Amino acid sequence: MKRKWTLICLIFLSVAAWLLKKLKVNGTSKKIKWSSSDKRIATVSGKGVVRAKKEGKAIITAKVGKWKGKTKIVVMPQEDNNSVNEKIPTELEEIPSNYFTKIKQAGTLVELNYETYESKTYEQKSKKLNKRAIVYLPYKYSEDEKYNVFYLMHGGWSDETTWLGTPQHPAEFKNVIDHAIYDGKMKPFIIVCPTYNNESPSDSSDYTLAYYTLTVNYHNELMNDLIPAVEGKYSTYADDVTLDGIEASRDHRAFGGFSMGSVTTWHTFLNCLDAFRYFLPCSGAVDSTGDMLNRAVTESKYKWNDFFIYAATGTNDFACSEFTNQINGMLNQKSGNFREADNESEGNLVFRVKEGYSHDSNASMEYVYNGMLWFWNKKDNLYTSYFTKNSTVGDVIICGEKPHSLL
Repeated sequence: MKRKWTLICLIFLSVAAWLLKKLKVNGTSKKIKWSSSDKRIATVSGKGVVRAKKEGKAIITAKVGKWKGKTKIVVMPQEDNNSVNEKIPTELEEIPSNYFTKIKQAGTLVELNYETYESKTYEQKSKKLNKRAIVYLPYKYSEDEKYNVFYLMHGGWSDETTWLGTPQHPAEFKNVIDHAIYDGKMKPFIIVCPTYNNESPSDSSDYTLAYYTLTVNYHNELMNDLIPAVEGKYSTYADDVTLDGIEASRDHRAFGGFSMGSVTTWHTFLNCLDAFRYFLPCSGAVDSTGDMLNRAVTESKYKWNDFFIYAATGTNDFACSEFTNQINGMLNQKSGNFREADNESEGNLVFRVKEGYSHDSNASMEYVYNGMLWFWNKKDNLYTSYFTKNSTVGDVIICGEKPHSLL
């Protein structure tokens, strides 16, 4: 039977660099060759990921053997993108007291064991280690859905159980996340709590070891071992866990942490911009002038609107002064790589300082809670697919992850 291809959708994107659309072809397992009629307007990767480049129109073509399917891309001006213009609240929202209690509609904690290598000699891969991460799966997690992923690192004198606990003994912050998702404040996403502890569970209590070595080197384990272990097992936006697959899904991945976890976050920024769009550092600095972080962006292929940093600390926090100096140093860079704003369209950094807050668990939970309320929780109006009158459901190019019902 001859296969008939049909134009099934008209896709609207914005020139904002973070807006991508993944296209699929239903009904074939053969190799698909993707192409764009105008790469100045929109490009398409070998995996069907479309990236908007400038305002205009382009046709994306998928070729499978002798058959072709096409869909039109319309790229709109960035100022039309209401979702990235959505403002981030000036004041941090306090966690409601009832959120610390258990809820029936609760997510699940699982232990993920994976293999990695000793941190100081990682590149030589001479000593294998077996490590554990605690993974949070949201209520009604389904393999039929794709989930964003937030990697949340602990601070000093801590481990992978500090933030969320264990499956047998969940921590209070897990309850907070359960409530926020159930109340619709937070989109369901996967949270991964790993550890930079190396050969001993007490490594994080050694400040010199943790600050100058383990957090610095953690990106090796993160990129090569942890992300593949997590996203090769659970349903995320990564179609595969090769470096290309991880990069293609970077908009759906965040990294954050408090104190030494914040230090790890900055080192993740320095080394892993290919893998992460969002960063949530709290009360922990690595670069008082901002020069090192600025250089990392300049030497990368990414521009100021390819990433976003949500930073927070408290006025009574012993790390506040150094942390603030780093943020100011970043914002004062002549390159313009860091721009403070209350929305993702006009800048890439928001900095919140809570009056009276110290370097403690209550502060850390509130900072991370507020960051998670904002990550991936913007309006998705530009992800809507607009169908033509003659659209049919079948072996055709589709928008998104599932065929849409046509009225």
